[in-house]
Amino acid sequence: MIVRLGIIGFSEGNGHPYSWSAIFNGYEPEYMKDCDFPIIAEYLAERKWPDDQIQSGRVTYIWTQDSRLSDRIARASKIDNIASTPEDMIGKVDAILLARDDAQNHAKFAAPFLDAGLPVYLDKPMALSMRDLTTLQSLCKFDGQIFSCSALRYANELQLSEKQRYEIGELQRIVGRTPKSWDKYAVHVIEPGLQMLDPADQPIRHERRYSNKDAVRLTSHWESGVETVFESLGSESKEGISLEVEGSNGKVILKFHDSFSAFRSALLAFMRQIEDPQTDNNFGLVYRSVSLIEKGRSQ
Repeated sequence: MIVRLGIIGFSEGNGHPYSWSAIFNGYEPEYMKDCDFPIIAEYLAERKWPDDQIQSGRVTYIWTQDSRLSDRIARASKIDNIASTPEDMIGKVDAILLARDDAQNHAKFAAPFLDAGLPVYLDKPMALSMRDLTTLQSLCKFDGQIFSCSALRYANELQLSEKQRYEIGELQRIVGRTPKSWDKYAVHVIEPGLQMLDPADQPIRHERRYSNKDAVRLTSHWESGVETVFESLGSESKEGISLEVEGSNGKVILKFHDSFSAFRSALLAFMRQIEDPQTDNNFGLVYRSVSLIEKGRSQ
């Protein structure tokens, strides 16, 4: 059975309604070229269609706060129906993709669907505080109803190979850097970085630095002796997303470059969770990540 998906967008600077829908539905190049995010058309054009689509689901409905934008996305990503309100999708879809990264609005948009018993994928970050995370969890009707992640936790290029782990020796320091804002982008280096730590490791001290150009650095010291440094470099930065991983014998720099594969892998993980809500998608990593995001926001 093909899972019917409804997608909700749009938040400023976030093209996920286009790209996520295309990963399920395929796309129309003549309309996608008019997308405000040219990188999406570029990486979609590099894929093999329909082979690279996720065949187990289809985005059948879309809602955004602008009907003209909904129509543009629907044309580009082959979505058949435009909802007049988000709630109009209830009873017509099997699950929801909440493709907005303004986390402060997640509960407002997700609540009707959670109440209706639908699985919901919340775009990164799931929440900006542990309090908001708890609120979202309290809205769930069953365990595993919410799925959320930075897709970059699935990016192969941000994971240490067995050879690299051996060559750098005992882990000592992780430095993750991302352009743009702390609230929306820090999660992209926090989750892949935390995956390299023992899940039982606990932070014992944090140091936060903020600059007037909207850059944030959070340094955390862990019981294991590892130090993590996660930086959002601000809106003016042109630097890409990277992790510098240092060990007792050397270091390696990992650079993110394959958005399509990361998004596709994350969406496939959501599809597995729809099929089996008890699937272990490491939700503990989300809790640890939100905790650090909150620390980085503290004044």
